[in-house]
Amino acid sequence: MLVKLADTGAATVGVYRCFLALPVLFTLAAAEQRRRGRRPRPARLGAVLAGLFLAVDLVLWNHAIAEVGAGIATVLGNLQVLFVAFAAWMLFRERPGRMFMIALPVVMTGVVLVSGLIGSTQRGIHPVAGIVYGIGTSVAYAAFLLILRRTSTGTPHVAGPLAEATAGAAVGSLLLGLAFGGLQFEIPWPSFWWLLLLSVTSQTIGWLLITSSLPRLPAAVSSLLLLLQPAASILLAAVILGEQPTAIQLAGALLVCCGALAVSLAATSQRSRPASAPGTQSRAAVPSSIAVLQGTLPERGPSDRRSASAGRGRYFRG
Repeated sequence: MLVKLADTGAATVGVYRCFLALPVLFTLAAAEQRRRGRRPRPARLGAVLAGLFLAVDLVLWNHAIAEVGAGIATVLGNLQVLFVAFAAWMLFRERPGRMFMIALPVVMTGVVLVSGLIGSTQRGIHPVAGIVYGIGTSVAYAAFLLILRRTSTGTPHVAGPLAEATAGAAVGSLLLGLAFGGLQFEIPWPSFWWLLLLSVTSQTIGWLLITSSLPRLPAAVSSLLLLLQPAASILLAAVILGEQPTAIQLAGALLVCCGALAVSLAATSQRSRPASAPGTQSRAAVPSSIAVLQGTLPERGPSDRRSASAGRGRYFRG
């Protein structure tokens, strides 16, 4: 929505939203480093690499909209959830849960409805190129999420990874804008203020929240929850821009929210479930403990062994 109000190209949006967010993010990262220590160099380089993929995503997204229209581009751009789930399964052995598999088609149906694709007569000028751009933006966004999540896992840092990823995205957007055109250094003041607001709300506050949650959720679940963005955008557009969504789009937003809520509740329940009830032992641990104790006891006579055998039975019945 803020991108629409700014009315500039994707490369310009990428450069401004990232560069304008860097002062705040680097200040937060410096304070975080003093408090929690310095992050390893490979993790910092990984975050920068993730930002380069985000820059590719932003630029390809704009090309996809130009070639096939906003509706199809929205659907193609949100296929990232499939790429994230598959890559996390293959690379990190994070098998998607049953609730995720149930909710995925529901949420994707909602994304199709939210996009306005159904009932629209808008057609792109280069459908094949647009599909390639759309799938490319999903792959790039999936790579961004997976790498950022990987570099943030096992560390309490939040602002540091995001600052490094944002720096990578800023440099990447600048280079892509210079290479392929569409980059505007001089923009009207109203556009600048909208992009400044975008950098504060989305790139700083929004992504600080997302970055803090990425290591705490399975990759597939976190990518699916990000599909709430297109659903929320139509509601904000209705309130701020006066754009009235259709009944089909509202139904799609409801499907997205319900599916995301179901997956989120399932993930939360799984994380909070205790491994075993307090004060109990597993069956495998009991005989192992008895065997250890037996090894420390001296040799006994036949009657003593029979008594010990009876005692062992009491462990299993209890």
